[in-house]
Amino acid sequence: MNLKKILAGATALVFVGTFASADTWRYAFEESLDEVQGQFAQKFKEYVEANSDHEIQLFPFGTLGESADIMEQAQAGILQFVNQSPGFTGSLIPEAQVFFVPYLLPTDQAQLARFFRDSKAINEDFQGLYAAQGLELLQMYPEGEVAMTTKAPVKSCADLDEVKFRVMTNPLLVESYKAFGAIPTPLPWGEVYGSLQTNIIQGQENPTFFLYSTKLYEVTDYITYAGHNNFTTALMANLDFYDGLSGDEQKVIQDATDAAYDFIVEYQDGLAATELAKIMEAKPEMTVTVLSEDERACFKAAASEVEAKFIEMTGDSGAAILEQMKADLVAAADG
Repeated sequence: MNLKKILAGATALVFVGTFASADTWRYAFEESLDEVQGQFAQKFKEYVEANSDHEIQLFPFGTLGESADIMEQAQAGILQFVNQSPGFTGSLIPEAQVFFVPYLLPTDQAQLARFFRDSKAINEDFQGLYAAQGLELLQMYPEGEVAMTTKAPVKSCADLDEVKFRVMTNPLLVESYKAFGAIPTPLPWGEVYGSLQTNIIQGQENPTFFLYSTKLYEVTDYITYAGHNNFTTALMANLDFYDGLSGDEQKVIQDATDAAYDFIVEYQDGLAATELAKIMEAKPEMTVTVLSEDERACFKAAASEVEAKFIEMTGDSGAAILEQMKADLVAAADG
């Protein structure tokens, strides 16, 4: 862990008066209060505070640093809860990169909701992997289909040739965009808007609501839906903190997590279409393309290469997680 970053986070918490009460639990996440993770966090907070003597103090993106910073603070016990995408957690837990195997997750939101709620891979197999990193995995949940935003049209992999495409600092996501033909460029989120504005990079990917809320449409001209991925995120607790709670307190946390999950699934129903309409109102000249099956062919062909890379990176453990996820997805498809 980076001691300077941990100390910086602790200092920031002192400045906002976080250590005023042992009954205060601290919860940081990667988005603003108005975005999906923020909405999930507020519902979690509402439930905990209504059903216990504890207060939840929320720290939106940027309050305590970037994604890597808040993860380190959660592992160190400075934070009790952290919400972070497996895209960043993949450096700690290689198997978590499975969520970046292209075309593994469906675009159907109802099927995804069933999968994340009932999956054995998520609710059992991943538990030990997170625990080994000092984390209690409380819930993974989807945030919406990922869209590419670029400065030039994308109708095939050939259109990504030589395009510097921002990715999270995740080895498998790097491999995905290599396979798609782009030049993957890992950057922390705070640098993305400026790098697009100055043409250091020419593309990036995120769910539709995030394209609107962060105004990424201002610095790109094309939105492309290739159906290749769905953004996944996860709520975790510091393991020592969680294990030290009473059974009643752990139940409150689990019930709060369930309530927030049910809420966020309903909240996201139709969200992508609503936010895309807002983008088009703000920038009517934006070009939006949903790739046809023929146009997706090269991206789907690259998926097998990325899946092989995932197994190469993670060995038998990753292969077992992948196969269990595939079985869980079939079960979710059956309703």
